[in-house]
Amino acid sequence: MDSKKTPTPPKSVLDESRQIDRAVSLIEMGARLQVLESETDLSYERLLRLYKEVAGRSPSKGQLPFSTDWFLTWQPNIHASLFQNIHAYLSRSSADLENVDVMIKAYGLYTEQVQANGVEPLLTITRAWRLVRFIKNGMLKMVSCTRCGGHFVADTYENPRHFVCGLCEPPARAGKGAGAANGVHLQ
Repeated sequence: MDSKKTPTPPKSVLDESRQIDRAVSLIEMGARLQVLESETDLSYERLLRLYKEVAGRSPSKGQLPFSTDWFLTWQPNIHASLFQNIHAYLSRSSADLENVDVMIKAYGLYTEQVQANGVEPLLTITRAWRLVRFIKNGMLKMVSCTRCGGHFVADTYENPRHFVCGLCEPPARAGKGAGAANGVHLQ
């Protein structure tokens, strides 16, 4: 057995700086530590120290949301669809950006757009990251509404020939509950 180790290539200072900038952006947006681990090459210990330094607290513990169901309910679907449309556009038009940078940029534009309309963002950066992965892995897809033509997040098995979005056909109690003050207003 050969005891020689293959030398590891030296780490680029610029690459490490980009990784730290990326991690800081994600932390400032509220990303969970698991997202940072997945999207950067920084060690767990380094990310933990960085998280505490940037956020001023330890990262949240526990599992990440995994169910696709959340994205299919009325208001979350509208927010998820808005984000995913921005993400898809940026993916097509920004070929020079890495996937995680497209997601960061798309999430920033999503929150900016929603807040400009006086609505609190329902989608967290962690859920946005999960949504991108669900679509990439075929667990969710984008479908065009047969009435308005908008593209919306839908279940993989949704029949696109009969799909009507939650804006064209809102649920009966939409906008009438106690939380309606923070969401979409229907007239």
